[in-house]
Formats: sequence, C-alpha cells, structure tokens
Amino acid sequence: MTSSPTRRAWLYGGVAAVAAVAGLGGALWHRGGGAPGGEQLDAAFWGQRFDRPEGGELMFESLRGKPLLLNFWATWCPPCVEEMPMLDAFFRENGGNGWQVVGLAIDQPSAVRKFLTKTPVSYPIGLAGLQGTELVKNLGNTAGGLPFTLVLDAGGAVTARKIGKLELRDLQAWRRA
Repeated sequence: MTSSPTRRAWLYGGVAAVAAVAGLGGALWHRGGGAPGGEQLDAAFWGQRFDRPEGGELMFESLRGKPLLLNFWATWCPPCVEEMPMLDAFFRENGGNGWQVVGLAIDQPSAVRKFLTKTPVSYPIGLAGLQGTELVKNLGNTAGGLPFTLVLDAGGAVTARKIGKLELRDLQAWRRA
C-alpha cells in the first residue's frame, strides 16, 4: 500500500512539528530546571500559534500579562471532558478579574469541532494535535498523560502543574495564590 502525497505531507509535517516543539520544549525545560514554581517561559513559548476550531488563530503572545490556566485535553479522554464545565464556569466567573483559560486539544480537528458543537465552552480552544503531545511533555508532563493543566502568573512564571482531572479545590487555590 502506498501513501498518497497528502498523507506523506502530513506525516513529514507532523514529524517536523514534533522535532521543532521538542527542541523548544527541551530548551524551556533546561532553562527552567524542570521544576514547577517560578520558571519563566521564554519568547519561543509565547510565539506559538494554534488554529482555532471556528477559524482563525490562537496566538499565545496575546495571552501575556494576565494569569493563565492552560488545559490540555482530548475528546476521547473522559476526565478531560468531565472537567470542561468546571473550567468554563471558572473562566466565566474569573475572566473579569484578569484570569484567562485556554484549552489545547490534542486531537483531530474534525473530532474537536464535532465535540464543541455538542458541548460548547466560552473559553478559547486551540487545535494542538501532535504538536500538543510534545508540548505537554516539554512543559513538565513527561508521561504525556491527559488532562494536563499548567498555571502561569501574570509575569509568565509557572506556578502550578497538574496531571489528571482538576478538582474545584485546585481552581480555588490557584485563584487565591
């Protein structure tokens, strides 16, 4: 069975994206020592862009300067799906206080679009695909498990990481910090 040029292009593009993100993440990990609590994410992190399910781009640069909760998820991940209404409520309650919430879907764009028509959220979603898997690992989740949440303060420093389903007490503690 031979690959079509389109499949081959996607494969090569995916490999290139993984290599680029691995290099970026390795640099970030090395700079920050790999431990949560205070490491600054550099310009390469803030320069990332992701397509949005409804069209357009999610540009991380536009998220700088305010606290950010970055949640990696997938439609096939039950705990990810279960925590989304809680994340949406957190965003709606705290967005006026400066908090930003962003979901990065590590999934097929068509699956994400279909899911979001049935289960909409008010916070922005980016389509991370294969690139998201490497980004998760490079941001401190070496196992690559989902859901994975990263919290950044207004200065861009990592203040928390959590692998696994969020609890209301996590959100409350992060909001107070």
